[in-house]
Amino acid sequence: MIKTTYKLISKLNNKEATYGQYVEKEKIDLAQLKTMYSIYEQYYENTKFSIFVEDFKKKSGAILIFNSKTDQIVGFSTVAVQHFYFEGKDYTVLFSGDTVILREYWGTRTLQSAMLKFMMKLRVKYPFNELYWLLISKGYKTYLLLANNYYVYYPNIKDDNQHLAAVVEHYCENFFSEYYDKKVGLLNFGEDYQPLKGEVAPITDEMRTKNPKIEFFEQLNPTWTAGTELPCIGRLAWKDIARFPVKLISKPMSKGRCEAIITKQKIQTGVTK
Repeated sequence: MIKTTYKLISKLNNKEATYGQYVEKEKIDLAQLKTMYSIYEQYYENTKFSIFVEDFKKKSGAILIFNSKTDQIVGFSTVAVQHFYFEGKDYTVLFSGDTVILREYWGTRTLQSAMLKFMMKLRVKYPFNELYWLLISKGYKTYLLLANNYYVYYPNIKDDNQHLAAVVEHYCENFFSEYYDKKVGLLNFGEDYQPLKGEVAPITDEMRTKNPKIEFFEQLNPTWTAGTELPCIGRLAWKDIARFPVKLISKPMSKGRCEAIITKQKIQTGVTK
């Protein structure tokens, strides 16, 4: 099953103008960190390179997204592999920190496929542990990565998988205790935190109407523009591995990817409207 899954992921990657891979933090040099930060600061307010570097030191590494032709970094997601014991079970979670991709590459599925490859390695390394992707989302795009690709996840617009609420709460109370507001289920890192720039991923009435998941995210995290984070979780059990790559490959091109291609074509032809 593992070999077949890797072939399906490779098939997906061949369709992309990008490729991705997990790189341990010790193997990411200063020049690459500066490139990552140059992307990050385009989309986030109140940033400093020193803060970015200090936060990265707490991670295990990063999933880097590269342009297939130039091998330049065009996006990334910092990650940390963490373990804990809860209600008689051992958990391994892949925690996602800063996640950002240049607008030109929005809608590509390289991040999802690269993350899946890494999760598969963790699945094999910890075969008997409960394995989850745990993320904190200050913007709807990150939440949709979860809601559009995972079969079992929380919070869920259909009110499914409520049992995972206890896992999320346990995680936040143990890893982010001073920032977790249990009453509202959000993480608030204070005024010095880095919120998304308002023009990066605004939520419009049209978007709320067309995509209920976006409206659902905003209902759960109404203060997202101030930088509050919504903790979320998605399961990757053995049975999920077999069907997840097929789901990625069979999905039509996303609206974000279509818009990115159109924007690129306009730039290349000199059309600005």
